[in-house]
Amino acid sequence: MTIVVGFSATPPGRAALLAAADEARLRGTDVLVVNSSRGDAYADPGYAQPADLAWARATLDDAGVTFDVRQEVRGREASEEIVDVLEEVGASLCVIGLRRRSAVGKMLMGSNAHRILMESPCPVLTVRPEEH
Repeated sequence: MTIVVGFSATPPGRAALLAAADEARLRGTDVLVVNSSRGDAYADPGYAQPADLAWARATLDDAGVTFDVRQEVRGREASEEIVDVLEEVGASLCVIGLRRRSAVGKMLMGSNAHRILMESPCPVLTVRPEEH
């Protein structure tokens, strides 16, 4: 079985990747890293640049986890990409990072996390980065 992690180049995205590595070690499974952009990749802070992907790969290598990385730019929301991948690979777990947002922020911007939670065909582990 595969653990799918929604990775972005943000503190919540990094926390999700670390949690996915931990879960993969515990379960003896592999990780599929998914990073996407609607198409505004250069202005999208969640779109992983080469250095961000190198960090993700090195982190998973150091954890001794088998993994693959998918980076999509197809004009779709991250939640759509992740839910489709979960269904495609028959994922056993989805891991996503959360950040604190106001109620107005959630209403105006929508919520990828909410959509993943509602549409995921498998359990979803949500994590937040440590606050300093």
